[in-house]
Formats: sequence, structure tokens, C-alpha cells
Amino acid sequence: MLVLLVILGLVVLAIITVSGVYNALVQLRVSVQNAWSQIDVQLKRRHDLIPNLVETAKGYMAHERATLENVIKARQMAVDAGSLKDKVAAENMLTSTLRSLMAVSENYPNLKADQTMLRLHEELTATENKIGFARQYYNDEVNRLNIAVQAFPSNMIASQFGFKSGEFFQVEVPEERQAPQVKF
Repeated sequence: MLVLLVILGLVVLAIITVSGVYNALVQLRVSVQNAWSQIDVQLKRRHDLIPNLVETAKGYMAHERATLENVIKARQMAVDAGSLKDKVAAENMLTSTLRSLMAVSENYPNLKADQTMLRLHEELTATENKIGFARQYYNDEVNRLNIAVQAFPSNMIASQFGFKSGEFFQVEVPEERQAPQVKF
């Protein structure tokens, strides 16, 4: 009878342990999804600012049509990107084209003094900062999930229930590691 109680106790302990680890993995997966949602919100805000920025610049930068078109194309690619990998690549391209737009706009003093452009610049800068913080938070959450998925004993439970490591939001092009220089 004592042996049966010990076995029953071990089974209950195993069930409690497995369910605790499983719930922790679920919580980490949801935290990663939440962190991605925060990035997505900031990216949407950036995507919404870009048409206004381009429209404001159009009046002053008539000879820079290719630069403006590249920004619009990069924005559309970023909006349409599906997978995380595609989204990262598209956002990196968008950052690059925005950097080009801001560099070219330096040649137009009237544009630099335009109040709408100044306001859009401030909003874009604030949004870029928020994107940076959201990416950092996302990568922190992915790191926590990846550790749990790979560390013993949670790795056994993770593999049994189909938990996978997350993908980090990384800058793939070395030039993109530099912050955009926006001056007005």
C-alpha cells in the first residue's frame, strides 16, 4: 500500500511539473507574440507617416522623384511583407530609403524650414525610437522563450508539445546598424 502511495505521489508530482513547465512555455510564447504586436503597432505608425512625409517633400523636391518613389515602394513592400524574415528585410529597406530621403532633403532649405515637415520629422524620430525599444523587448522575449525551449528539462516538454524557438528581429545589412541621420 505504501509503495502504491509513493508511486501515486510521483505521478501527481510529474503531472504538476509537466503542467507547470507547459504553462510557463505558453506564457513565454504569448509574451513573444505580444512583443511582436508592439513592434507591428509602431511599424504601422511609421507606415502611416511616410505618405505624409513624401507628400510634404514632393512640393520642394520635384527633381528627386526617384528618391520619393523608392520610399513609397519600400513602404509598400514593408506593408505587404508576410513572414518575420520578409518583414525584417522590408523594414531594413524602408529604413535605408528613409535615410536617403532625409539626406536628399538636406539640399532643400525651404523644406527643412516647413512646419509640417518639422512636425513629421519629430513624429518619425519618436516612432523610430519606439520601434527600437519594441524590437529590443521582442528580442528579450524571444531570448527567454529560446532558453526555455532549449534548456533541460523544459526542452523535453517543449519538444513533446511542439514549442519552437523564436526568430530574433535582427539587422541583416551592416550599414543598417547605424541610426538614420535626420537633420532639419
